[in-house]
Order: sequence, then C-alpha cells, then structure tokens
Amino acid sequence: MSDGAVLHVKGRVLVGPDEDQVRDELWVVGGRITYECPIGARDVRTVAGWALPGLVDAHCHVGLDAHGPVADDVSEKQALTDREAGTLLIRDAGSPSDTRWIDERDDLPKIIRAGRHIARTRRYIRNYAHEIEPEDLVAYVAQEARRGDGWVKLVGDWIDRDLGDLSACWPREAAEAAITEAHRLGARVTAHCFGEDSLRDLVEAGIDCVEHATGLTEDLIPLFAERGVAIVPTLVNIATFPALAAGGESKYPRWSAHMRSLHERRYDTVRAAHDAGIPVYVGTDAGGALPHGLVAGEVEELVTAGIPPLQALSAATWAARSWLGRPGLDEGAPADLVVYETDPRADVRVLAGPRRVVLNGRIVA
Repeated sequence: MSDGAVLHVKGRVLVGPDEDQVRDELWVVGGRITYECPIGARDVRTVAGWALPGLVDAHCHVGLDAHGPVADDVSEKQALTDREAGTLLIRDAGSPSDTRWIDERDDLPKIIRAGRHIARTRRYIRNYAHEIEPEDLVAYVAQEARRGDGWVKLVGDWIDRDLGDLSACWPREAAEAAITEAHRLGARVTAHCFGEDSLRDLVEAGIDCVEHATGLTEDLIPLFAERGVAIVPTLVNIATFPALAAGGESKYPRWSAHMRSLHERRYDTVRAAHDAGIPVYVGTDAGGALPHGLVAGEVEELVTAGIPPLQALSAATWAARSWLGRPGLDEGAPADLVVYETDPRADVRVLAGPRRVVLNGRIVA
C-alpha cells in the first residue's frame, strides 16, 4: 500500500465482545482507524473477513533465549514471528536486552517493557536477571521502574537448593517496600510465581499481577479476587512441567513431585480463578525455552481449562488491551488489527490462521 492509500476492512469488525459492538466496516486513513467513509479516496484496497484488534501476548520475552540476552537480529526474528501470528502488542515480562530500537520500527509489534527480571541471588535462570539480596530490592525496583514502560518484574519464587523445593524469594517487608516504591513511580509490579508460598505475602504487599500462578489454592483465590490481582497463566509453558520434573527427579525429588502436582491441577486452578472473578490474560512465556508465535495456542488452552471461548478471546484482545492501557479498534486509534476467514468467537482455533495482519495501517502479513 502506498502512503496515500486507504484500506477498507469490511465484513464483521469486532470492536468489542458484545453483539452491539460489531460493525460492518472500517477504513484506515493515514495509518489510523476511522468509521467515517473517506470522501474522494482513489487508492482503496479492500480486505474482507472478521476483524479483531491486534492480539496481545501479555507475557513474552523479546531479546531473550534459553541462555540469556540475544543479538538484535535474533530479537527482530522473534518479534516478526509474533507479528506473523497476529500478536501486535506485547507486554515484555522481563528481558536483559535493550529492545528500544524496536520502537522506531513501524513494522514490528508494539512492546510494553517490564525492564529486567529482579531475582534473589542464585535463585533464577543464569544470565536472565539482576540477582540481588532483599536490602537492595527497593533500589533495583526503582531502577527498573524508570527503565520500563510502567511495569516491573520480580521473581517471586524459585527452587531453594537447600530446601530442595520451591520457596518464596523475598521477605514480606522487602516486597511491600519495593512494591510501594514502584507504585510511587507510577509502575505496576508483577511476579513469577510457580508455588504457593510467596502468593499471600505478595498480594497483601500490593502486587498487581502474578505470572503463572500455578500455586493458587482455594484459600488464596478470594484474596486475589478481593484485591483485583490479575493472573497470566502461561499454560503453554506449564505444559513443560512434567519434562522439567523428570530432569530434576534424581537431585530434587521433592521439587519434582511438586511440579507434577502443579501441572496436574493447572486447568482446575485457572478455571477456579476465572470463576471467582480474578482477571485472566493471555501470555505465552515465549523467548526463554519456548518459541514465539504461540498466542493462538494459549487462547485454546484457556478454553480447554474451562474459560468460555468469548472470554478467552477477550483475554487476548479487548480486555487485555484495556488492562494494558492501549486502544483497540477505536476511532482514531493506530490501525493494528487482524482479519480472519471465519468468526473467531465461534471457534478460537481460527486465531492460528490469520488472513491478513495490519500494523500501523499497513498490511504486513
């Protein structure tokens, strides 16, 4: 498309989840959405189908692989893979790489960064995080709040080698002081948490979100719901727990058994959280051990867990964008959208095969 071209999207434009939020068409003029037919436009390209806001991966790592930071060309390939899958907005939940250069590229997904992970010394994956002790937590949280885009990422729990199992990384007082400082600086805080032990202290300390949240239990769910703490379950990542458990069986049998238990109840955990009113959003945890471009699979996993398809779809589109403070298919918004052959509300598996991907008003896939 030329710079002066107009894109006409017609069929069913899903502005929101409700039937009264469905429009018949929209136009893209100057890279932005309008519902007013442009007068006198000559260079018009039409795309027909079912249009959604660009998909959201709310737990993704651009600039990271299984060994740590990666070169810019690898980061670019990661972002392009997400784009091809229809993911046009990423909350980067921790990366040691500087990916600010991506902001200058109008052909790559938009990224909301959480800075670099903050972990306890020798309590996380090597080369991923700032590894510090509790007395330094407030200072590092402040540093990453200033570097990020309104988020900070803590490692809330990890295997304690002396204990041989998952355990909380931060004393309650340190976590509370750090979260208070992040909020003072205008940032929200999220935390990696597989197990149960860290959750109550983090929620009562004021945390905004928990990643994975496999350790949610019946007594903790009401607390999350009362405080409005969101979860991003990353079920496509939790699927790797049995293999991880098998690998650690001989050295850490207690941890291995715990990981298997968390995996076995994963669907029940997510369904119970959703039923209690806890906000649930789509995230894949791509960029560590997992490849990019898995957002459609994660939506399908939420449906398998028992979340109604329309709400699982919203967790990757309308609700997720609202939560992250970014527009959807609003008048005047950047034209970031995905068009499908059939109605994704009827079958979320449609998400795996976009017909067209439009980013900043340009057809890019």
